[in-house]
Amino acid sequence: MASPPTSLDGIATDIADRQLRRNLASSLAPNTFTGRVLSPTLSDVSDLPTLDTAGNALRDHVLRHSVRRGQFTLKSGATSTWFLDTKQTACRPDGIIAVADALLAIIPDDATAIGGLTMGADPVAFGVAAVAATRGRDLRSFSVRKEAKDHGVTGRLAGALDPDDRVVIVEDTTTRGTSLLEAVEVVRAFGAEVVFASVIVDRGTTCTQLCSDAGVHYAPLLTATDLGFEPGT
Repeated sequence: MASPPTSLDGIATDIADRQLRRNLASSLAPNTFTGRVLSPTLSDVSDLPTLDTAGNALRDHVLRHSVRRGQFTLKSGATSTWFLDTKQTACRPDGIIAVADALLAIIPDDATAIGGLTMGADPVAFGVAAVAATRGRDLRSFSVRKEAKDHGVTGRLAGALDPDDRVVIVEDTTTRGTSLLEAVEVVRAFGAEVVFASVIVDRGTTCTQLCSDAGVHYAPLLTATDLGFEPGT
């Protein structure tokens, strides 16, 4: 049996480790939609990559609220043993603060607007812009419609985007990267410059290369590996 920690730092580390184990176990609770759930293993916790403070806080929230294990059919038609609903993080007050803490630390200082394809990007863009405003940072937010609107304010863009903006494109989750790149194309056609792109979780293997080929600096806040899963599964 391990000796109990004696220093304050040791006690804090021990508490954080036990909390992460409880949170991961909670994220693996039975899913009402699948009926079969895989059991957690020690390696699910001990083998997770090391992240910075903001990344750890965000991962903790995602594991508690956004990850489910079982048998699922994804949008692509592929099957998976885990399901990711990061809106459960982006749409909670403590979750969007965790997203904002991680994202605002890495986006360019001269970025002026944030948005992406509705509706995956909406809670991320709107929430991060609101949190940024409380910290003295001005980021206007916008949304890219999936289809052009033919009445009122027409086109695919809705919100406070200007042609000379330096734009951050966001999404809640990506597997292939197509939604991010679609938003990039619409924003560029409008005349604004895309300076950065990010997602809460990249569960796939292709988005980095797609963004590189499009000339977009891309950095996800978390990857499948960070959550203890194989990318692309």
